Amino acid sequence: MAKYEFQKVLKELRNVKGRGTELVTVYIPPDKSISEMTAYLRNEYAQSQNIKSRVTRKNVMWAIDSLIGRLKVYKRPPPNGLAMFVGHMDVGKDVSVPVSYVFEPPQILRVSAYRCDNQFWLEPLEELMVEHDLYGLIVIDRSEATLGWLRGKHVTVISNIQSLVPSKHGRGGQSQRRFERLIEQAAHEFYKKVANIANEEFVDVENLSGILIGGPGYTKVFFAEKDYLHHELKKKIVEILDTSYTDESGLRELLNTAQDVLSELDLMKEKGYMGSFFEEIRKPDGGLSAYGEGMVLRALEMGAVDKLLISEKYGKERLDLKCESCGKEVERTVEEGRSEADLDFSCPDCGEVMGMMGRKDMIQELNELATTYNSEVILISTESEEGGILVQAFGGIAAILRYRIT
Repeated sequence: MAKYEFQKVLKELRNVKGRGTELVTVYIPPDKSISEMTAYLRNEYAQSQNIKSRVTRKNVMWAIDSLIGRLKVYKRPPPNGLAMFVGHMDVGKDVSVPVSYVFEPPQILRVSAYRCDNQFWLEPLEELMVEHDLYGLIVIDRSEATLGWLRGKHVTVISNIQSLVPSKHGRGGQSQRRFERLIEQAAHEFYKKVANIANEEFVDVENLSGILIGGPGYTKVFFAEKDYLHHELKKKIVEILDTSYTDESGLRELLNTAQDVLSELDLMKEKGYMGSFFEEIRKPDGGLSAYGEGMVLRALEMGAVDKLLISEKYGKERLDLKCESCGKEVERTVEEGRSEADLDFSCPDCGEVMGMMGRKDMIQELNELATTYNSEVILISTESEEGGILVQAFGGIAAILRYRIT
């Protein structure tokens, strides 16, 4: 759900447009000094006095001053850094309104930036959207090995190890068999050294999604299948892939080769959840299944939902309406983004126009209700056939139940 809420914020930010270069974006990574960024903004404030347009100058100076004020509450950046978006949004008819978004991203920011434009600079945040999984990387052959981390599209090198394994050719005076034993012993020690680093880095990492192993020949398979790696890591080997290199460029080659595999893994997880739901619904009595907003909501309120399956395309909002004439209060579910002018707010009792008391995203509301009863919420994409069926056949919402409801 954190991913979904982050997506909504990004959507709002994408829709903000300025009349001139008066939308200010600031990114502060966790290792950046707040005082250093404040000093930088003060310098930009002084420079902004040279902007020719009076309106743009006024709005940019207001935005920078606002940012400096917001930074005063921080002694240091939050653990994931700080993203700040301040300026004036064009709402038409030569009118603009101030907007301000300041928050800690869901993942670590790795960029420090200040940018002033007619729209917010969102590329660093959009890159974080794919950084929800953490993979250990190993590329290996007999001559060297390199280990690293994969976070989304970012590869971080942990270590590069050069081996002392001699090449397979005869040395004068030594028997061929003895020389081969020495080679295999040196290779064994090299594999142990690589595995020790991998075990130290990857074991007990809570959010480790898997291990990817690559290399140009059979060595990678031998290393993965034998008992060099910790048994818990062997269980997490996702794929063994061919790469041409075993240095840092090999890690990046492994990433490129694994993209399809990793994408398929996410889809396979979704297929698994949907497959469990289909198994229940195929039972003569409907099994432990519920679908459609009304039935699922009732099951949630009873605490009967084990897994709540919601399509990412389930774009609906819950409106709280009240009639000022007769006091009637009602709730209505509408498609997300519908303007008030498009909706019928007539009171069902007296026919007068009702006022809107509140407007809430339905996915967030369902998540809050699910959290109350410890129900697991799973967002299903539409990239798979099963995800498409969830939208087309079941209205984008379904559930696997703990017990049957009547």
